[in-house]
Amino acid sequence: MKNYLNFESNIKELEAELDSLKDPFNKEGLTEVNTNKISSLQEEIDSKLRDIYSNLDPWQKTLVARHEERPKSKFFIDNLFSDFILLSGDRYYGEDKSVIAGFGKFKGMSVLVIGQEKGDTLDTRIERNFGMMKPEGYRKTVRLMKLADKFNLPIILFIDTPGAYPGVGAEERGQAEAIAKSIECCMELKVPTISVIIGEGGSGGAIALASSSKVLMLENAIYSVISPEGCASILWRDPKKTLEAATAMKLSSKDLLELNIIDEIIEEPVGGAHRDKDKILNNVKISIEKSLVEFSDMSREDVFEKRKNKFLSMGRSKGLYSSGKNKDKLVLQTNIVNEIIQKFNTNKINYIVLIGIIIIMVLFGLLI
Repeated sequence: MKNYLNFESNIKELEAELDSLKDPFNKEGLTEVNTNKISSLQEEIDSKLRDIYSNLDPWQKTLVARHEERPKSKFFIDNLFSDFILLSGDRYYGEDKSVIAGFGKFKGMSVLVIGQEKGDTLDTRIERNFGMMKPEGYRKTVRLMKLADKFNLPIILFIDTPGAYPGVGAEERGQAEAIAKSIECCMELKVPTISVIIGEGGSGGAIALASSSKVLMLENAIYSVISPEGCASILWRDPKKTLEAATAMKLSSKDLLELNIIDEIIEEPVGGAHRDKDKILNNVKISIEKSLVEFSDMSREDVFEKRKNKFLSMGRSKGLYSSGKNKDKLVLQTNIVNEIIQKFNTNKINYIVLIGIIIIMVLFGLLI
């Protein structure tokens, strides 16, 4: 049974009618299949899907990114990589099943594959902790990323998480430190790292694995520092203001590409990735292959420098600039209006007296 989002009610009705037309056996007995009407109805469905999905607002994109039937990391790993060998454990505490990690081959090339996995059924979602990684998960990925770096193997990561697990046990085992170490490890690697945001990219839980040489993002995926519901609860004190929050957060692939946070948008089939998994699989495959080719002729030092410069360049056009000869050091540009306000607040009495004198002189001049 298909799952429909709240803005797909018209599509649900049309597809129900289409299914009944395709079925030659119904309650009234044997009937003829009307191929002309089927074709006409399918065209109408495709047209409505194009109209709906070309005008999705940020909150609707969030719902698509969370769709139950959306392809998960395991789907991509099973279908894109051969000779995959699953590796487990962080060698400190235990195993975290919310992240799949191991070595495999992509078009004959040995790579490390890491994927945050939410699960497809209720049982697997519970087993995978709904894609929320624990400290042992991040430490496992750090261990394997360092191993891949040692053997000069590219790393491909699939991002799909609402955020890192916030449980008491996770905090006791050093969740924040584990995330920080994962980000540090990603930035120090001298092999190409390609992150693909396939669903939700939630907060530090996603950034820990998305600090990569290239960040690719599915068209209807989201990437943000907090969920729209969480943002709405904090800023508006109203969790129902999800549309306002999602819009303000600029969490869509289009917004993030304009801000240079991501490097490429991977086009999804009409109606979302869940409607044509073969097509999205092929699109992701092409994008990963293209990204790997980009780094194929680079030295380890060049790969490292390219990643470093990419992240250092973020924000420089939005109020930051390089200071002196040290281009790695960023200084906040001075805002003239804010500077005037700050000086006024510092010497408020003197400025008030000065303004008063000027007003009196102007009035006196007018009277004369």
